[in-house]
Amino acid sequence: MKLFIAQCTELLGHEHVLTDPQQMAPYLQDYRKNYTGSAAAILKPATTAQVAAIVNLCVQHRIAIVPQGGNTGLVLGSVPDQSGRSVVLSLQRLQQVRQVDTINNTITVEAGCILQQVQQAADAVGRLFPLSLASEGSCTIGGNLSTNAGGTAVLHYGNCRALCLGLEVVTPQGQIWDGLRGLRKDNTGYDLRDLYIGAEGTLGVITAAVLKLFPKPVSQITALAAVPSIEAAVEFFNLARNHSHDSALSAFELISDCSLALVRRHFPQLTQPALQPQPYYVFLELSSQQTEAATTPTLENLLTLALQQNLASDAVIASSLAQSHNLWRLRESISEAQALEGKNIKHDIAIPISNMAAFIQRTDALLQQHFPGCRMVTFGHIGDGNLHYNVSAPAHSSAPEFMLQQNAVNQVVYDSVLQFSGSISAEHGLGALKRDTILRYKSPVEIQLMRHIKTALDPLNIMNPGKVVQPLP
Repeated sequence: MKLFIAQCTELLGHEHVLTDPQQMAPYLQDYRKNYTGSAAAILKPATTAQVAAIVNLCVQHRIAIVPQGGNTGLVLGSVPDQSGRSVVLSLQRLQQVRQVDTINNTITVEAGCILQQVQQAADAVGRLFPLSLASEGSCTIGGNLSTNAGGTAVLHYGNCRALCLGLEVVTPQGQIWDGLRGLRKDNTGYDLRDLYIGAEGTLGVITAAVLKLFPKPVSQITALAAVPSIEAAVEFFNLARNHSHDSALSAFELISDCSLALVRRHFPQLTQPALQPQPYYVFLELSSQQTEAATTPTLENLLTLALQQNLASDAVIASSLAQSHNLWRLRESISEAQALEGKNIKHDIAIPISNMAAFIQRTDALLQQHFPGCRMVTFGHIGDGNLHYNVSAPAHSSAPEFMLQQNAVNQVVYDSVLQFSGSISAEHGLGALKRDTILRYKSPVEIQLMRHIKTALDPLNIMNPGKVVQPLP
């Protein structure tokens, strides 16, 4: 290992090879601060060529690599295990915006670019990069692609996979695949790009990407509506999709009353609209190339229809940009409010929209049956079927004691997800946290195909080992 560290130091410079425990600590702890791994070093290359050189050295020395972007992942995919036999490959120094093409509506960026940086680069040329996450000020494009991130705009623009046209990747053999082609049609064999997106660094290291840009909306109008049930929320979504006319329905978010109550308790400075109390609320946004004056009547008519059809009992439209930002902050503060409330059991799941109401009713009942008094903090992207279906301890009980039942709670939720044709991970990935759990919920054929791919592309198993899937023996 000493020789390897010396070779990396010669390649990168002493300041970019971290071996001091204090300097390494932030790279070894997961985002939720529940787990701390161990590594021989943190390596911080600045170019794709340096990444390839590091991978070659790792191959020679048989050292495992844990690629890491902003380390904002939630399934232990970007931190090393506790063996200390791997290195963390931090891509944060790969921060160049290589090209902005306003004719092709694409932007080519390196993997270490912060998501917000890419949004701003697009905005500077009058374009929109629509990926939007609560962690956009710290998460990186490489991490977004490696986990196929979703966020709040998937309904209209798609997830990371849909937003990416090409990749540059360093393979587990230390070779560089240049697939940075900004093509929307390229039918020339296997789609290698789609192999690496969502692979969580287990098949190679994404170092750059060509991403789609879109015209900036002229107006974005937001509203919050109180709805009496999940069934009403789903019907409201269909109504909104069918009556948005020339405007794009760019967000349709579900928020439970319990979720808003947590935000109200822990963020009293955020103004919550005085809506008629209901068990659920929906947050919706229309984006348009027309002016706000032309778009607002569309949203007003939509809300009127929802009220007339008893799909909503009350609603408010943001009358200013500040009010719109406040509504978004209510939605985006739920996770932090949960954390302030105490440890809770989180589930990032996907359910067909047509099954969503039945899933929530059935699973809520099962959880109350097995864990009486547990609180359901349900929110998420109802427009694309992604729910953050979180379970908190009963009020006035011990959260740490409730967390001891996490495996049992997970099994109730995941078994129900399977029953309703869903997925146990919608946008967070598998990482190490769900690597073994997925064996219960994917068919043996799927698992075997994934293992064959892992073994074929990474025969030495040096790319983020222990994450997503085990290779063939």
